[in-house]
Amino acid sequence: MSRFFSEKYRSLVPYTPGEQPKELNLIKLNTNESPFPPSPKAVEFAKREAEKLQLYSDPECRDLVKTASDYFGVSQNEILFTNGSDEILNFAFMAFCDGAHSAAFPDITYGFYPVFAELNGVPFEEIPLKDDFTVDVNAFCGVNKTVFIANPNAPTGIALSLSDIEKIVKSNPDNIVVIDEAYVDFGAESAIKLIHKYDNLLVTGTFSKSRSLAGGRLGFGIANEALIKDLNTVKYSTNPYNVNRMTMAAGVGAIEDNEYFVNNCREIANTREYASEELQKMGFELTSSSANFIFAQSNKIDGKTLYLKLKEKGILIRHFDKERIKNYNRITVGTKEQMDLLLGAIKDINEEIV
Repeated sequence: MSRFFSEKYRSLVPYTPGEQPKELNLIKLNTNESPFPPSPKAVEFAKREAEKLQLYSDPECRDLVKTASDYFGVSQNEILFTNGSDEILNFAFMAFCDGAHSAAFPDITYGFYPVFAELNGVPFEEIPLKDDFTVDVNAFCGVNKTVFIANPNAPTGIALSLSDIEKIVKSNPDNIVVIDEAYVDFGAESAIKLIHKYDNLLVTGTFSKSRSLAGGRLGFGIANEALIKDLNTVKYSTNPYNVNRMTMAAGVGAIEDNEYFVNNCREIANTREYASEELQKMGFELTSSSANFIFAQSNKIDGKTLYLKLKEKGILIRHFDKERIKNYNRITVGTKEQMDLLLGAIKDINEEIV
């Protein structure tokens, strides 16, 4: 770093995104992108807006907000769109955390939570997952901190029930509880229906995974009107035009093309179950995933070696060096054909090491 870099950020350890290789011949199962392209309607709508890029985008995202609020069953004052869900999460750290309101989240979860806490100078507590990698619900009850929980969790894929989420929200009435639903569409139950019951609940989501818009960068937050006003204060103090015209239009198209979305989610869930069964036949231990990825460890080869050997064969998966999960790998669910190639490669690797 340069000698000019602010002292307040010198110890900051940035988030490490998954590899984005330039080679197109790799099978990319490492960043939880959808194996399917955006819906035709999303592409069509985005193309129309490409002809108007000389104009700023609508800072209120009115067309998208109207479409989304109807879809999610909330008022237009209860939803805020952002540049990916990372932005709404950062807004939440900025708006609802400080020296007097520290943060709490699991010790194994989305890696951006501790980064956002450090970036914003927020004290935080990492609450260990149970031995089976499930969230310790009771440990979050009455914790009296701003709570951040990914549901389903990443990288484990394990989902909490709506009753467990409600238990956490209800037990922390004087603190915001953020439920990050990046993967909810693949088999978990959304907490959006609870925002009218609890004024301290913020639900965040993304169009990156289930709606095939990872490259478009579109996220959102849903909460009561007062919380959305707080978050808008942060937004309009940083980047009012945070969602570009093409992404906004693609978001409208993605919501309107609901059948395409539902079919893709169903196919991904079916492929997840198929691949999980095949991995178990090869001696893998898996968590019960409700996401678009599988979290697995082999009884024949350690996690990092498997990751490296698959990379040599042109298949990318995600490995984490954290001690508790270093023997596991997170495998994005691709197409059936991609998963068959992955399974075949693993069988070859297992034969090589015998």
